[in-house]
Amino acid sequence: MSSAENNATLPGDSRPEPERPRAPLGGRRAVAVWSIGVAVYFVAVIFRTSLGVAGLDAADRFHVNASALSAFSILQLLVYAGMQIPVGLLVDRLGTKRVLSIGAVLFTAGQLGFAFSPSYGTALASRALLGCGDAMTFISVLRLGTRWFPPRRGPLVAQFAGLVGMAGNLVSTLVLARLLHGMGWTPAFAGSALAGAVVLVLTLLFLRDHPEGHEPEPSPHQGAAFVRRQIAAAWREPGTRLGLWVHFTTQFPAMVFLLLWGLPFLVQAQGLSRATAGELLTLVVVSNMVIGLVYGQIIARHHAARLPLALGTVGTTALLWAVTLAYPGAHAPMWLLAMLCVVLGACGPASMIGFDFSRPANPAERQGTASGITNMGGFVASMTTLFAIGVLLDATGDDYTVAFSAVFVLQALGVGQILRLRGRAARRERERLVASRVETVHVPAT
Repeated sequence: MSSAENNATLPGDSRPEPERPRAPLGGRRAVAVWSIGVAVYFVAVIFRTSLGVAGLDAADRFHVNASALSAFSILQLLVYAGMQIPVGLLVDRLGTKRVLSIGAVLFTAGQLGFAFSPSYGTALASRALLGCGDAMTFISVLRLGTRWFPPRRGPLVAQFAGLVGMAGNLVSTLVLARLLHGMGWTPAFAGSALAGAVVLVLTLLFLRDHPEGHEPEPSPHQGAAFVRRQIAAAWREPGTRLGLWVHFTTQFPAMVFLLLWGLPFLVQAQGLSRATAGELLTLVVVSNMVIGLVYGQIIARHHAARLPLALGTVGTTALLWAVTLAYPGAHAPMWLLAMLCVVLGACGPASMIGFDFSRPANPAERQGTASGITNMGGFVASMTTLFAIGVLLDATGDDYTVAFSAVFVLQALGVGQILRLRGRAARRERERLVASRVETVHVPAT
């Protein structure tokens, strides 16, 4: 008798019909759908980092000092960080397509509002709106990757998402900076907002939350009680907390440099022209993209390399900052500034390692929440450092050496927490791995 006959359901047979085999994850369709989500994140990063090339112009346009200027980025990051857990919960409940669509509407409105803001107050409100929409993108893209690609591809897919985000940073550094100085404030920012409308249309027409046959298990969403349980369960996992502190410690030095203070530091403290400073900011982005590919390949093949890569990046970044700030001459030499920018490029890929700790620590239905907790880390650190640098610059008469020393304080805090949590997270991860192997071996025969 053939296997087909064996599996056929006879009249009166009470056996359930066999389930249709699920389509394998990955492939061209997965890449196409994921690319749409990444395109939304790409545009969000362009809008997020646009102030980094317009900081001096914004100070002149709105007649503000360093502290008030830093408030733009601080408010934007405050909203971003505060939205991470709510967005994670929304992604787990509503799905990727809806959350990305809402995010695209918000960050496009924020960029357009910033273009036409007549005053400092309205400009602040526009950056807050932009930060709210931006907050909905990256966690959604991570969730999209876990739904469309096999788990073994997780580290590489996450690093590719970060790489595309840095490409958005490159666009703001190269293209938007030229538009700003060639066309003026309003045409440059309003013109860039068109990209948000384009990715919104693509999302609404073509994005899908998951492949056919891979629908997530329904979750009993029961209001505030469910939210509390979801957050508490994710936070109890040492891997989630370790991921948060890895993200906290690695991301912020480059974020602060690219988002606001890099250009003023290079122009005012190091005496470089805007063009040369722009080239160094571009070097940070290019370095990030190259190192992101390397880190993704290493972690995909050698899981134990996660923590050494993260701590090595922190140590190297601290060393280069210390040498640059303590250089005895009036200005640091170009080779040293270039080395600093190359090392800062490793901060973004190193921050992605945080998700490689939180992802295996949480089940699929909690991935959005866990990713939101992890993603808060770097943005809280960035917001704190942006504020500290602005206050210290005003207090010391623009002494960048004192102001940028705030970087070392947060790095020391983060490293201490990483060392405290690493043992517990490793033990818990081993227990989960052993349990999954036991379940695989003892699956009952049907």
